[in-house]
Amino acid sequence: MKLGERVRAATEGDFELDFPELSFEEVTADHASNVAMTAALMESESFSGLRQKVQDALLLALGNRVGEPDVDDDELKRMARGEMVKVLAAEDIPLAEDERQRLVDVIAADLLGYGPIQPLLSDDSVSEIMVNGTRSIYIEKDGKLQVASINFSDEESLRKVINRIVAPLGRRIDESSPMVDARLPDGSRVCAVIPPLAVDGSSLTIRKFAAKKFTAEDLIEKGSASVESLYMIAACVHAKLNILVSGGTGSGKTTLLNVLSSFIPDGDRIITIEDVVELQMRQQHVVRMETRPGNSEGRGEISIRDLVRTALRMRPDRIVVGECRGGEALDMLQAMNTGHAGSLSTLHANTPRDAMTRLETMVLMAGIEFPMQAIRQQISGAIDLVVQIGRLRDGSRRVVQICEIGRVVGDDIEVLPIFDFDYSPGLDASGRVLGVLRPTGYRPRFIEHIKELGIEFEERIFGGNQE
Repeated sequence: MKLGERVRAATEGDFELDFPELSFEEVTADHASNVAMTAALMESESFSGLRQKVQDALLLALGNRVGEPDVDDDELKRMARGEMVKVLAAEDIPLAEDERQRLVDVIAADLLGYGPIQPLLSDDSVSEIMVNGTRSIYIEKDGKLQVASINFSDEESLRKVINRIVAPLGRRIDESSPMVDARLPDGSRVCAVIPPLAVDGSSLTIRKFAAKKFTAEDLIEKGSASVESLYMIAACVHAKLNILVSGGTGSGKTTLLNVLSSFIPDGDRIITIEDVVELQMRQQHVVRMETRPGNSEGRGEISIRDLVRTALRMRPDRIVVGECRGGEALDMLQAMNTGHAGSLSTLHANTPRDAMTRLETMVLMAGIEFPMQAIRQQISGAIDLVVQIGRLRDGSRRVVQICEIGRVVGDDIEVLPIFDFDYSPGLDASGRVLGVLRPTGYRPRFIEHIKELGIEFEERIFGGNQE
């Protein structure tokens, strides 16, 4: 179905996106019901002694293989569970079979997994885990924070979990290097800070990697974006316009960037650049690159700016930068202005206009002195579209504005809203925001470029009086 046919179907009320979907492995294990059990076990006086008995038995049976990075995890866990069952069978503990299995799960998570947060990692409804010391753990569900009913028994247990996360990645965290960014095997992003930087005990933040790859249909179903706005963005991606996704922390920038990147044609060579790999590309011809921190001596660091420069030598059709936050903005803008069109990136900003100001600041961070007017001309010439996403008061994440970036007028860059979020409907009885993304009536200048490329486009999606 062509783009024009899609939007016509949408206006007739019988619309179904047929963007390609990628199959994914469903996570079937649901441990959410074990959270209360985990908390009770960890708090009980007998748990510490039982855990020590199991640990001693494991060390005796498995020797020094426990904790070695080159040992096969599945084999180790299988052997460890066997030893746990033996120890528990020898203990006079009146437990039903399902309760005994839960106890094995808890001890396995504590000794071999990620301790009390293991059930939270297995719970698909939890999107973020925030450990603020041993006795204060928060989670995010449906965009809202709530207190988790679990704790770490002590600082040592929390530190073991942090080390268990970073050790397989070749990272280190200690008093000489007390903070680290890492990722779990499933791609979930991890940030850990320990004393002396973390005054009240070690802090661990995990932003979970979604098992399900979000599609355009998902955004429409959740009300995160309108059919018309995604229709326009899809056309812009096909036409190789340069697009920025702007938003605050946790607003859904990476999720939206994943959806936007799904509109890139399969034949294009795509190079992705990230601090920590989060993007889920659906195309076949993809080269993924990730930054590298310096070693204990501060050597060997590879920054996003280094990778952007390298990407330009790799014959990219598209460059996708996970997040632009520093001097790499200059290299990215220069690439966009010298033939590398169709690039995508995100940045932190509260509005599209703030995004332009942030870009100016980031270019200055490159350490090369440019007149401000020249910087603005580069930004104006490079960026075509800014998609602003925000987390609303009900916890939902919505596209709240889409703007065309125009010319430099005086000391400002034109920021021209194409779609704007209408808050006037207010809230429903459950507190959910009823507002929707509506066209402003402005007809963007890049439509002529899209049509010149032979891409069919229905201008009536803009509504109102055309300019």
